[in-house]
Amino acid sequence: MREIYYLTKRNMLLFLRDKAAVFFSVLSMLIVLALMVIFLGNMNCENVVDALAEAGGVRDTAADEKNAEYLIKMWTLAGILVTNAVTVTLTVMGTMVQDETRNKLVSFYAAPVQRIRLALGYILSSWLVGIVMCVLTLIVGEVYMGLSGFPLLPASDCLTLFWMILLNTFVWAALAYLLALFIHSESAWSGALTIVGTLVGFVGAIYLPMSMLPEGVANVLKHLPVLHGAAMMRVVCTKDAIEKTFAGLPEIAGDAFREQMGVHVIMNGNVVSMWIQVLFLVSCGIIAIAAAALIGRKRRIAER
Repeated sequence: MREIYYLTKRNMLLFLRDKAAVFFSVLSMLIVLALMVIFLGNMNCENVVDALAEAGGVRDTAADEKNAEYLIKMWTLAGILVTNAVTVTLTVMGTMVQDETRNKLVSFYAAPVQRIRLALGYILSSWLVGIVMCVLTLIVGEVYMGLSGFPLLPASDCLTLFWMILLNTFVWAALAYLLALFIHSESAWSGALTIVGTLVGFVGAIYLPMSMLPEGVANVLKHLPVLHGAAMMRVVCTKDAIEKTFAGLPEIAGDAFREQMGVHVIMNGNVVSMWIQVLFLVSCGIIAIAAAALIGRKRRIAER
């Protein structure tokens, strides 16, 4: 355990000392935030207000606009949390690629350290930094909501989001380690980060709601962990906001919003329950670790 502790600590310090890596991790979050709030946020708010107006009845337009803004910003916050869970863990895992390109990994292999402990050092460091960055994002998001005059999430919902952050960052730390086994240069890893960082917003239905995606594309996304991780957090973040926004309307109005915006994932005509999503994400993490262990074992045999 001591070896795992020191390896994890060493990898975390290497990442934190790289000011550029930390800066760009935060910058990617800010870019997504600006894109969602300034551009796509306004469009989504207008769509919600228009839908409320079309529902008929006597509506308070000012209240509808305020509630719609709160709803979309909470929906956006959930998307940013998932984006960070993916991009930050991948960025931290870049330490492993750096170690390989600088021949440090060979030295570790030659040392009397079991490879499973070395692997856990990389995975745990990526997981822990990802947790910290996501929690900071949640805190900043809540502070922003409070300063904007919106209600804060209850403590129980914050705790629920915390364990969701633990789960999502674990899954992506494991997948990041698996991916790092196939990439052997820093430039290739940087390219992979660029691609993943670009795709995660679309794969998680963050840039474009589910209702705007072709049916075939939407069906593919429903089998990927990003969308389910985002959906879980959206359920918690938007629960109260949806109730306020669609108050006085039939329940089907709120359900339609949940389906169109990826709050609920519909498969075979049924809403995928949160526990099934948890099981799916845990399975993805376990499969990634098992695959990485199998690949590492084959490489050891080949080295002999």
